[in-house]
Amino acid sequence: MSPLTASRITDIDRLVPEITALVDRGGMAAVAIAGPPGSGKSTIAADLRARVGDSCCVVPMDGFHLDNDTLAARGLLAVKGAPDTFDLAGFTGLVDDLKSGTVRHFPTFDRDADSVVERGGVVPDGVSVLLFEGNYLLFDEQGWRELAGMWDAALWLDVPEGVLQDRLTQRWLDQGMSSQDALARAQMNDLVNARRVIEQAMPATWTLPN
Repeated sequence: MSPLTASRITDIDRLVPEITALVDRGGMAAVAIAGPPGSGKSTIAADLRARVGDSCCVVPMDGFHLDNDTLAARGLLAVKGAPDTFDLAGFTGLVDDLKSGTVRHFPTFDRDADSVVERGGVVPDGVSVLLFEGNYLLFDEQGWRELAGMWDAALWLDVPEGVLQDRLTQRWLDQGMSSQDALARAQMNDLVNARRVIEQAMPATWTLPN
């Protein structure tokens, strides 16, 4: 089912009162920000966090990339970023633990070092809204689809494929790749994952063109 059945918005300010209203239901509100690689999830998450204020914390799914040695041993290093290159069980457990308040630290991902930073993030005191961001938070495949039931609301970022390709190519250029290698990496891995995410996206609460 397409996430485009969600409420389509163009003004991110509209999300702020709707997100903060979730807290009135009690407990910790969990909001997913999902979309294909290159859709701007981390940027939108940071923007929303700033607008909502200190009661909000961003938790990226990228902290659950499997390490490169593990991926190499499984023959998956070349497709890093695909669903089976993440620690799904670890991420699911973290969502539960953060929502219940039993843990406060979470791993992050250092893109320059291409590695996970254990305990790289922390949920500050007074937080009542958790913004989880990642490619597969609305992904309709076994194991992943269960995540959808953990969100109080979800935002899908809708981006044309041509824009995704430009952004993903630039991402690899910024990592020092040549133009040819950067484009090849974007087309042979990142865009393959992007199409898979888009084709198997579950419904969201809101859809934002980005």
